[in-house]
Amino acid sequence: MATWHIFLAIILFAIPLILLLPLFRRRRRIPPGPPSVPVLGSVVWLTNSLADVEPLLRRLFARYGPVVSLRIGSRLAIFVADRHLAHKALVESGAALADRPSFASVRLLGDNDNTITRASYGPVWRLLRRNLVAETLHPSRVRLFAPARSWVRRVLAEKLRDDSAAGAPVVATFQYAMFCLLVLMCFGERLDEAAVRAIATAQRELLIYSSKKMAVFSFLPSVTKHLFRDRLETVLAMRKRKKDLFAPLINARREYKIRGGEPRKETTFEHSYVDTLQDIKLPEEGNRPLTDIEMVNLCSEFLDAGTDTTSTGLQWIMAELVKNPAIQHKLYEEIKATTGEEEISGEDLHKMPYLKAVVLEGLRKHPPAHFVLPHTAAEDMEVGGYLIPKGATVNFMVAEMSRDDREWEKPTEFVPERFLPGGVGEGIDVTGNREIKMMPFGVGRRICAGLGIAMLHLEYFVANMVREFDWQEVAGEEVDFAEKNEFTVVMKKPLRPRLVPRRT
Repeated sequence: MATWHIFLAIILFAIPLILLLPLFRRRRRIPPGPPSVPVLGSVVWLTNSLADVEPLLRRLFARYGPVVSLRIGSRLAIFVADRHLAHKALVESGAALADRPSFASVRLLGDNDNTITRASYGPVWRLLRRNLVAETLHPSRVRLFAPARSWVRRVLAEKLRDDSAAGAPVVATFQYAMFCLLVLMCFGERLDEAAVRAIATAQRELLIYSSKKMAVFSFLPSVTKHLFRDRLETVLAMRKRKKDLFAPLINARREYKIRGGEPRKETTFEHSYVDTLQDIKLPEEGNRPLTDIEMVNLCSEFLDAGTDTTSTGLQWIMAELVKNPAIQHKLYEEIKATTGEEEISGEDLHKMPYLKAVVLEGLRKHPPAHFVLPHTAAEDMEVGGYLIPKGATVNFMVAEMSRDDREWEKPTEFVPERFLPGGVGEGIDVTGNREIKMMPFGVGRRICAGLGIAMLHLEYFVANMVREFDWQEVAGEEVDFAEKNEFTVVMKKPLRPRLVPRRT
């Protein structure tokens, strides 16, 4: 009799659970998205390219809502377009999304993930990031490179004069100038133009080729590694070329440190990022130093992170100032009132609120990257009522958030005043810790380590370029804000302004 009572109790307890299970499953289902098939993943890949996924995602958001899922081969990728959900995921549940996915193309190339952007969330990542932030990007270190910024400003002004006289686009000059500065900060040596351009070409070719040609290995890598073996060989050859360029510079800093920093050439700086890498020991791996290839990869990461994003941001901001001469004039008046005829220094930038507003508005309307680097769920979690299963890749739509007309009035217009007192962007926290309104540098534990120096470089070079020239539109070369996706999102029609020197 007791057995029957127990059995009946189990049945009575189980029936409600069985009835509630479908509801539980509905509440815990993964985000909606198009149907998928084995191997390929979502069927949309039959008619859409992974390299140009943003227009596809906009259509999916319109159909399914602010959280959608796609299957890329066997990997589940989830995309979030809502700023409130992004804050819950990246700030309130930060540790659960602090990891990075491991890509098949990296494994096929025999590489490891010992870089700041790719490393798993753990002791190696903390060590590498702490080293970069404390030893190279700390304000006390950044001040050491003030002469380098001044030198690059002069190089930039000279080359912009040549561009304007020839009617050439300015973006290549922006890229070259930023690369000069980052190479100097990385290797501690002011290289001649031929050497800088050789490194820049090697970096850029590898970057563009990888972003456009390596996505195929997301689909059944055991097969595609044979079908597209030529692509792997091309990347390996590009990486060898880069290592051959970097190795002598790294060795030169080794010798410089052995000599105790003396003697020093006129073009040699006392501090560099490479110096700090030579001091790193990995306690999780027997306290070993970084290998040469790991240092090459970290130097490459340093150059990539600070060159294209900054030069892209500069082009968009200067294009807006060309198109909006009243805004440019207001900025110039602030510059004159702050510095007179003197060169603008890093300390002067803190006295120019309108300059900061112009840069922030440029980053809001034209974020150089429309996606953050992908995150990976370390455990099952919930976003917007949907299940994000452990191991899923999660990405966030930067441009969708900063152009959201529910948050920003007239988001397609360039209005720096929105970041001044009384504007909706007043006192905005670009780190997103309080709330997310825009996230050009990412948010949460994997936020861009170079946020501070990126803002410094944008403000410094925008201010000095406006101080140096009146940027004007040329008839027949009107500013066109159409976008093109490269490594960053650039102007489809590059900016070709007329530059009128403000001083003779």
